[in-house]
Amino acid sequence: MYDKMLNRTHKTHLRICKDWSVQATVSCILSESFGSSNVSIVAEEDIQNLSKAKAGGVLETVVKTVNECLAEAPRYGLKGPKMALGTTEVLEAINRCNSIGGPAGRFWALDPVDGTLGFVRGDQYAIALALIEDGEVVLGVLGCPNYPMRKEWLNYHHRYHRIISKLTPSTSESWDKGCVIYARRGSGEAWMQPLLHVNKNLVWPNSARPVRVSSIDNPSLATFCEPVEKANSSHSFTAGLAHSVGLRKQPLRVYSMVKYAAIARGDAEIFMKFARAGYKEKIWDHAAGVVIIQEAGGVVTDAGGCPLDFSKGIYLEGLDRGVIASAGANLHDKIIRAVDASWDSSAL
Repeated sequence: MYDKMLNRTHKTHLRICKDWSVQATVSCILSESFGSSNVSIVAEEDIQNLSKAKAGGVLETVVKTVNECLAEAPRYGLKGPKMALGTTEVLEAINRCNSIGGPAGRFWALDPVDGTLGFVRGDQYAIALALIEDGEVVLGVLGCPNYPMRKEWLNYHHRYHRIISKLTPSTSESWDKGCVIYARRGSGEAWMQPLLHVNKNLVWPNSARPVRVSSIDNPSLATFCEPVEKANSSHSFTAGLAHSVGLRKQPLRVYSMVKYAAIARGDAEIFMKFARAGYKEKIWDHAAGVVIIQEAGGVVTDAGGCPLDFSKGIYLEGLDRGVIASAGANLHDKIIRAVDASWDSSAL
């Protein structure tokens, strides 16, 4: 039992360090590109909690990790700092992550580790970054370190397929390389590329390929995603909805915004999330995924058919019951009609 407690404590420490490290790294890269005075970020963690954690060595770990990450920046066509950052510079970078969003101006929404349990368990998680201008998402990026290049492998635990991948020849399609998916509002395209290359001489941006939502609009052939944790969404309600619209496949339960990536890439057709009463969705949990699916040809709305509103601060205020993402309008309309027919008996 003591060993389990130590292991759990270590994983929690690792997750906390990763959150702040990612925030600081992203803040530094954006500041290098646009100037620190022009960078405003809405993010999950704040500097006050990190300052309190100094005694536990967390801050030292964060500073070390940030410098290790920034040293890799040139490999991805980015400009890193001329010298290693100190504690003050890292804290300043994290302090730029204190925006509260709103309807006017430009800010970034960042989820440094979306899918905490997935990360801790070595399963699916994502780093999500979105640019929001005057309340509208104009750019979305999802980094999915454990996202398999083969659809069927999403149904299994990541570590199992890391073992399998060691038994097969290494290619750019290998399970353990992950991917980055991104899109810009109005472009009509979403793109994906490997997170890392087997061929280290290949320039990273040159491997991008377009992704598109699935063409399936027959519910009996469609796959739907939902959160793994029951606390985040009602599995019983989504199961009832799935049955009522003719979805026959088992749900694909995946941690994090990888669900959005799965729909954009055509690995699934529907994502449904209906949280318990009182839960408020945060903008960083959806912004990047929404624009990626839309530019890949899909549809994302609340359960009333209205666009998600990213102009009200850190929460999706005014959200009608839940979030629905679909590969096409026909499937989307069927889900919305099913929600309307079933909601009164949902107990949500």
